[in-house]
Amino acid sequence: PFVQVARLAAAAGLHVPQVLEADAAQGFLLLTDLGTEPYLEALQQATPAAADRLMRDAVAALVRWQNGVSAAALPHGDAVWLQAEIDLFAHWCVAREFGIEWSDEQRAVWQRTSRLVVERVATQPQLAVHADWMPRNLMVCEPNPGILDFQDAMRGPLGYDIASLLRDAFLSWDEEREIDWAVRWWEGARRAGLPVAADFGTQWEAIEWAGLLRHLRVIGIFCRLRHRDGKPRYAEDLPRFFGYATKVALRYRPLAPLLPLLEPMSGASLAAGFTF
Repeated sequence: PFVQVARLAAAAGLHVPQVLEADAAQGFLLLTDLGTEPYLEALQQATPAAADRLMRDAVAALVRWQNGVSAAALPHGDAVWLQAEIDLFAHWCVAREFGIEWSDEQRAVWQRTSRLVVERVATQPQLAVHADWMPRNLMVCEPNPGILDFQDAMRGPLGYDIASLLRDAFLSWDEEREIDWAVRWWEGARRAGLPVAADFGTQWEAIEWAGLLRHLRVIGIFCRLRHRDGKPRYAEDLPRFFGYATKVALRYRPLAPLLPLLEPMSGASLAAGFTF
């Protein structure tokens, strides 16, 4: 998959590693190098003006990705896949991380609400999704940015990658800047002929719903990394994701039933390390 997507991305004019040699049978690749400056570190140290330049580059590259990479050649992240991914939250976070056993009523609430999220996100326009378009997978280089970790690319919802960029696992922004960069993405997508909503407010809501699905999914993945894979460090960022999820659930009335399910876990997490 890495070799295939690298070829598709390079054809779209994106800066990805060039595959010089490949031995698929043994799993070896010889790649060109994208330097030593990850986006995440650069953004953490940047002035507001420098951070804005970097994020504008990331947004412009995302439009090129969505417009230029053929979604038809990628596996489909359909509603069945999305439901399985969001259900990682219930299994690995609720049951394993916090040891909470939901009642039948609570489980029914989760099933209804998670299904609603999946339905809303699955009905977004479908195009090429990187699936982890975040600063940790971008490099500062020329042309900027360099793009990594794209082997899980799929055909999926329009709002997923921009939500991943704006509400990151390791770095958070105030909402004014999130919206500014989202507007720039939306305007660039419209110019490129991508199927974004005519009204930005409608598009922002779609981004937030896609982001909620991603954040619940990633909470589950981070807990799985701790309990199954012996990698506890990722769970340190659970408060950040609970903050994102709580903010969105508070904002949209159909998501209100999610709040009592989140609160026993998010209350302590938010108090320990994240505010919004």
